[in-house]
Amino acid sequence: MTPPDGGATSSAIYERLRGLIAGGYLGRGERLPTVRQTAADFGVAPGTAARAFKQLEKDGLVETRTGGGTRVAEGASPLPGPVVVRLRDLVELAQESDVTIEELHGALAAIWSAAG
Repeated sequence: MTPPDGGATSSAIYERLRGLIAGGYLGRGERLPTVRQTAADFGVAPGTAARAFKQLEKDGLVETRTGGGTRVAEGASPLPGPVVVRLRDLVELAQESDVTIEELHGALAAIWSAAG
């Protein structure tokens, strides 16, 4: 996870994670990094990251289970986690192959139509 420029606060971490969820980059049921990992990624104390996670949970964007980690809540993201993971892989492959977004969109639309 890439931290924002400047000093990270719990609000900055919250906004970054909220944006990843709302934008569909993190799908329903997908596991978030641990609080400790998030703190390390953003260069903050674990308590700062924990405040961001608590706000995400309060807002219904994530669910935290003891021993199960923190996952994107059902309904918080437009797509299921496994679909998002596969889409990220597809985008990476397309970019490596110099496929434009327009070409990718056209191919996806054609495949979708053919699948019925």
